[in-house]
Amino acid sequence: MGRTVTFSFSSARYEGAKATETFTYEKLGLEASLDDMALEKELDEIFHAWVWDKLNISYSIVTAKEKDKL
Repeated sequence: MGRTVTFSFSSARYEGAKATETFTYEKLGLEASLDDMALEKELDEIFHAWVWDKLNISYSIVTAKEKDKL
């Protein structure tokens, strides 16, 4: 099966906001021969993309000015 990595997150603030998934290096497109620094960087980028995909959130930021008083 080769080397694997498990991603996991949970939120203490939002009930049910948790996930765990295990991937092979091959599935993630990672070379087992990467040095530790390069591997850490690649895994960090892949993990962030995985979390965003799992959260599947949308957001907006709305600003408003206070109307002048007459």
